[in-house]
Amino acid sequence: MTSRITLLRRISIGLTVLGLLVAAYLTWTHYSHSSVQCIGGSNECDVVQSSSYSSVAGFPVALLGLLGYIAILGLLLAEEKGGRLAENAPLLLFGLTLIGVAYSAYLTYLELAVIHAICQYCVTSAIIMTILFGIAAYRTLSLTG
Repeated sequence: MTSRITLLRRISIGLTVLGLLVAAYLTWTHYSHSSVQCIGGSNECDVVQSSSYSSVAGFPVALLGLLGYIAILGLLLAEEKGGRLAENAPLLLFGLTLIGVAYSAYLTYLELAVIHAICQYCVTSAIIMTILFGIAAYRTLSLTG
């Protein structure tokens, strides 16, 4: 069981780094006022990025995602160090990814029902967060059960 948990932790680190890169790119495009380069030349990413829903209390959603991925990565790396934080990391990861997947679902709803545009990077981040949540839930249940 321990080797499976270690493998899932490593997969989580890799996925978190990918999510971090996606969020960093979207954060950079926001602050540099650059166009988001969508696959296929679509401008839907820019439509989403420039919508009124792309910020919360003046903070870009992409920056919130970046900070979330940094926190997740920090917890995953803290597990190697041992100590109290490492003991509680699986449950904290479960909580952070639960918040992340719930907020991603809300943002996806907004893209589909309100903005009527799909940002490929946002969808990628939502998929990454959903997988991270699934792994975190499995790890939490495995470690407590």
